Amino acid sequence: MVSPIFSKVLVANRGEIAVRVQQTLQAMGIITIAVYSEPDSSAPHVALADEAYPLPGSTAEETYLDIDKQIAIARQHGAEAIHPGYGFLSESPKFALACREAGIVFIGPSPESMADLGDKVRSKELAIQAGVPVVPSSPVCEPGGEKAPSFGADLGYPLLVKAAAGGGGRGMRLVNGPKDLTSSMESAQREAAAAFGDGRVFLESYIPRPRHVEFQVLADHHGQVIHLLERECSIQRRHQKIIEETPSPVLTPDLRQQMGQAAVAVARAANYQNAGTAEFLLDEESGQFYFLEMNTRLQVEHPITEAVLGLDLVEWQVRIAAGEPLTLEQEELRSSGHAVECRIYAEDPYNNYAPSAGKLTHWLPPSGPGLRLDSGVAQGQEISTYYDPLLAKLIAWGPDRETSLRRMELALSHFPVLGLITNVPFLREIIRHPHFQNGQYDTNFLENTPAITQSRGPEETRQLANALAAWASASTPASDDVTRLGRPDGSREAVHDSPWRAAGSRQFP
Repeated sequence: MVSPIFSKVLVANRGEIAVRVQQTLQAMGIITIAVYSEPDSSAPHVALADEAYPLPGSTAEETYLDIDKQIAIARQHGAEAIHPGYGFLSESPKFALACREAGIVFIGPSPESMADLGDKVRSKELAIQAGVPVVPSSPVCEPGGEKAPSFGADLGYPLLVKAAAGGGGRGMRLVNGPKDLTSSMESAQREAAAAFGDGRVFLESYIPRPRHVEFQVLADHHGQVIHLLERECSIQRRHQKIIEETPSPVLTPDLRQQMGQAAVAVARAANYQNAGTAEFLLDEESGQFYFLEMNTRLQVEHPITEAVLGLDLVEWQVRIAAGEPLTLEQEELRSSGHAVECRIYAEDPYNNYAPSAGKLTHWLPPSGPGLRLDSGVAQGQEISTYYDPLLAKLIAWGPDRETSLRRMELALSHFPVLGLITNVPFLREIIRHPHFQNGQYDTNFLENTPAITQSRGPEETRQLANALAAWASASTPASDDVTRLGRPDGSREAVHDSPWRAAGSRQFP
């Protein structure tokens, strides 16, 4: 048996991404360490891990965002590396630097390139140096200052106020005219400061009907940089993606090549290593694309890239972090078929996306040819509002777009969930919509299709009836908890024959 690259790795995260990362690490023969907050003490990622240790507290700030606690557990229990997942500390240069200073390998980019690309203003400067087009924007500026109105006039209205250190739509405001500029900047500043600890904002031209297209990149420590094709991410709510697909329905081979080369050029300009994603806005009418930002981590939607290329991106992250060279050649990469991903959230899309909490009394994900589920929950689990409401990701692959969408629509129609409100029926309505089926959509799809967010009608009632029927006929009742072996220090050792190990199971034909 070949010795593993690392003997033990701590996964500094929770939920479906922690499960996802642990699965690959264990397949590589690496011992996994999980960390967990008090609300997550019986979560699937804890049950799956070889070792699991508590982060005292409940909130993200007290637990998963506490760098000192994460590093202390890693050092105390012999972790040679830390995988940050996505969210939380995954794009924190401070965390990457703390790992380096503690002699622990951070499975991600260097703190220096992360800092450069994590700052939206600096990342645009690097893109310009690399000859990549960017959306016209201002430098960082202050609300009510002398320069802001001048920048606004130069860019033209409407425009966007954006957080320099932001992401996920936080710290972003649409400004329709000069009279709203100061108040919008102040509001964006407050939100950015609360979300990222950095209230800097800048102004950016507003592209009315863009497509959001991103390119996955891999870069090793030996100068090799490649892209792994694109993902179409234009179906968004509150500037956050909910459905992604690959290939994009609108990219021509020539445009794909241009955008892929641009993604590689930005990564090279930042001396980037590991997995990252270059995000672009595409004006479909003109064919012009603009660099938007670089996400310096594994993306939520990475499974659809894995589905069409047959690669394990987490494994490549680990190998690159260990110093191995890329053995993939750009010209040899070929996409096979089509894949689409739906993010399953505990939220009510018919009530302004209000989060939902409570016991997950019935959770029966679909299965079948071409389906994969990346899940961080299990039946009987208590779902809190302390963290992001993402429960799972459902991925459907097919030899062509029509087949993958048909498989996804069928899977969503056979996904009963009780105890929580989820967006499953909402996602199905989007997948079924003629404009989505035809690939005729942009980032404003939901705003321009209000009927989807108001359709609480017979379809939802039918789905609830199906869920109740499935629940009533289930042969095994929901378990309230999972058997654990306790230790005096509060840590937990996973019981590996637990049925909860199936929480993150993945399947393709």
